[in-house]
Amino acid sequence: MFDSLSLKIEKAIKNLKGQGRISEINVAETTKEIRRALVDADVNFKIAKDFTDQVRVKAMGQNVLSSVSPGQLLTKIVNDELIELLGGDQKDINIVGSPAVILIAGLQGSGKTTFSGKLAKYIKSKGRNPLLVACDVYRPAAIEQLMVLGESVNAKVYSEPENKNPVEIARNAIKFAKEHNHNVVIVDTAGRLSIDEQMMEEIFRIKQAVQPSETLFVVDSMTGQDAVNTAKNFNDKLDFDGVVLTKLDGDTRGGAALSIKSVVNKPIKFVSNGEKLDALELFYPERMAGRILGMGDVVSLVEKAQSVYDEEEAKRLNKKISKNNFDFDDFLGQLQQIKKMGNIKDLMAMVPGMGNKLKDTDIDENSFKGIESLIQSMTPSERQNPEILNASRKTRIVKGSGKSIQDLNKLLTQFGEMKKMMKNMNNMKARR
Repeated sequence: MFDSLSLKIEKAIKNLKGQGRISEINVAETTKEIRRALVDADVNFKIAKDFTDQVRVKAMGQNVLSSVSPGQLLTKIVNDELIELLGGDQKDINIVGSPAVILIAGLQGSGKTTFSGKLAKYIKSKGRNPLLVACDVYRPAAIEQLMVLGESVNAKVYSEPENKNPVEIARNAIKFAKEHNHNVVIVDTAGRLSIDEQMMEEIFRIKQAVQPSETLFVVDSMTGQDAVNTAKNFNDKLDFDGVVLTKLDGDTRGGAALSIKSVVNKPIKFVSNGEKLDALELFYPERMAGRILGMGDVVSLVEKAQSVYDEEEAKRLNKKISKNNFDFDDFLGQLQQIKKMGNIKDLMAMVPGMGNKLKDTDIDENSFKGIESLIQSMTPSERQNPEILNASRKTRIVKGSGKSIQDLNKLLTQFGEMKKMMKNMNNMKARR
């Protein structure tokens, strides 16, 4: 997401580099390019114009310090304005009540049901006991899909397959939650069209019946400006509390994320960037602005690392590394920890300066699988003592893994070099 927009904004701001000062002419040229980049990203033209007008006004009122270039100053101004455009401060969901009720609404195919499962997992990670409620009585297999998701995240699902009244199902679910100690209820509703008055009236009645502490509107970010128009229609009827943007990993230009707050004046609360149930993030305007401007998002990267960090395991590994006993079992464990953090390309894009460099880079998410299969085809003694690998052992390993001798030799060489580097680092520490 935002790859094309990032490149165009970066290119526009580069026009100011080498300039000795900010002038009305060079700022006008730069903001014109930024406005064009925003419109190309499917941002509403009025929003794009208002944004660049604000940037121009602020830029012309600034004195350029000797230690700051005009390009750096404009980057700071654009960054500040992007943060405001995206919503300003981060807003979490409001979970109050006994039980707290979260109502999920959105268009057909927007990813509401999958998001409901992801949200249940997120809420469980906060120490709560969520109940998923199947109120989509129209879509074939909707209840079954929610059941599968609930099982995947170890969350109870309430359904009434024979009942075709979603308002009644929602009411009964609240009663069930109180009786079975579920302190959060997530109500997954049927997808609907904003022009379908009957369906819009139905979800309004569900909201009246369950009195949610939070109503979230789920929107497919790949629909761009259409998503914003739909959000406005839903908000006029439902007065929802926040927006969830799904499918950010797709080929989307980012117009929905950049426009939606201005149009409905409701914050984006979550973004989803994959089908995996842990592919859900709180939305931080400041961090997203940094990504758009190619400044990375180190805070999110650190948080992802911390989420899979095991302090006891780290101590054990440090002890093994200090004794130069790091083996393939340890290496395999570290690979699996990295995979838990998410998509490798997305992680690398969080490193400052790396985002645009990765735009046309093909990073194979399955590249770890070959390494894993080679290590898993080794015996415990071979993993701990790779130096015992002779020709016959190597032949057995490559047959078991489906890889080649060249692949295995490359892995052994890289692993050997890594161990040498660890040993040299230990020696340096010892001399201090």
